[in-house]
Amino acid sequence: MDASKLLNPERRMLKMMQSDKSKTWSLEEVLSGCNWSDQAVAVGAGLGLSNSGLVETFESLETEIKLSSEGLSALENGLLEARLWNWISSSKSPDMASLQQSFERHEAGPGVGLLKRIGVSLESGKFSAKDPKSVEEIISKRSEFLSNLPATVESLDSEMLEHFKGRKGFIESHDTTTRTWKITSHGLSISSDLLIEKEMVSEITPELLQSENWRDAEFRAFDVTLESTTPRTGRSHPMQALIERIRNIFLEMGFSELVEDYVQTAGWNMDALFIPQDHPAREMQDTFYLDNPSKMDLPDDVMDLWSKIHTVGGETGSVGWGGEFSKEISQKGLLRTHTTVNTIQYLADNPSKACRMFTVDRVFRKEAIDRTHLPEFHQIEGIIMEEGANLQMLVTTLKTFYEKMGYPEVRVRPAYFPYTEPSLEIEVKWRGKWLELGGAGIFRPEVTEPLGITHPVLAWGMGLERLAMLVLGLDDIRQLYISDLEWLRNQPII
Repeated sequence: MDASKLLNPERRMLKMMQSDKSKTWSLEEVLSGCNWSDQAVAVGAGLGLSNSGLVETFESLETEIKLSSEGLSALENGLLEARLWNWISSSKSPDMASLQQSFERHEAGPGVGLLKRIGVSLESGKFSAKDPKSVEEIISKRSEFLSNLPATVESLDSEMLEHFKGRKGFIESHDTTTRTWKITSHGLSISSDLLIEKEMVSEITPELLQSENWRDAEFRAFDVTLESTTPRTGRSHPMQALIERIRNIFLEMGFSELVEDYVQTAGWNMDALFIPQDHPAREMQDTFYLDNPSKMDLPDDVMDLWSKIHTVGGETGSVGWGGEFSKEISQKGLLRTHTTVNTIQYLADNPSKACRMFTVDRVFRKEAIDRTHLPEFHQIEGIIMEEGANLQMLVTTLKTFYEKMGYPEVRVRPAYFPYTEPSLEIEVKWRGKWLELGGAGIFRPEVTEPLGITHPVLAWGMGLERLAMLVLGLDDIRQLYISDLEWLRNQPII
């Protein structure tokens, strides 16, 4: 070992230990002998010398038992079983009714249970003990056990220790590592002349170079092979990072983002999309209808168009759904169940303007919370409206998106949705299996014609949380919203 590479604390500690080659030095002795007050300095110096083979380090683990909150209270006020037994012993008529009047309810029940386990019986509402002396001895041992704390595990009665481990909040254990050091023959061979402390330079500054003091300076050695600690810097939540990634992909593909309100009418949320007014998804068990506002204004001419489409199909050649159309149902206020409600309103306001739009935003449905469902989640929505838009363009767009997300294997299957024809389900290959991630299709004439939309509209929607589970390798959707800092810190940067 080259002594010149030793740090000043290591030199001081080694020089001190050379004064007694046979001694095993405790931490307190090292601190005193080196005139240090910081334990970390002593431990660090000992570690450095040990790694260099100059000293030998000995470690021992000691477990100490201390009183916790309930234990401290019992030490001050007496054990619950002791207070109840004292009352029973001094009472002329120790019955349950009298005890309940003398003690709080939260004490009476547990206290009686503790007494029963050490020989106190309760028959016909009256307390008795076959061996009162034994009861008193057990209580006395328990009280003595608490009064002797803190103490090491080895010094305590194992039976008493197990008893209080089973009583919540009475005791707690603390592990302490004790270190001692002894100089090795290699450490003794180092000349004391080489252990003179010098000013160590850890940074080359302009001032140091200009003064030329660097010529006589001793530079601190750094081990560049050591692993560095992981920096705990601020970072985006995985969900927000994923949203930004999706935004960037759509923007790169030439799309514009659409951001609109959560609160909508049943008319735009469902009627505009040719969803029947008696569809099960409209029921209270699926949709969050609002008390305020319970009703929202809609233009009569728009509702008349929807009514005609729903009842007889309008001028589209469709026969519609038949039955009657209720404007009152259309005007109901709700929390949007999908982001398509905002897309269709945009198209209604811009019926002839070719566009490529996307949305990544929250939607709401009355779902029971489990590993795959949440009542509030995010939907990824996209549309293309332009002359000549067709099914092949839709499939190519979806495959391009998922390929950019890292899923090159994509397939589509026929499906059914009330507002698209043809309709598709989108699946990606994940862990060797096909997983459905959303729906897509071309808006039906029943959706586009009442609003004066002149070009074909390609549309798709998918759940962001399900995609996040794929990207992050999760099996439970709830993990995305748990405030587990360690899990969040260890997530890969998306």
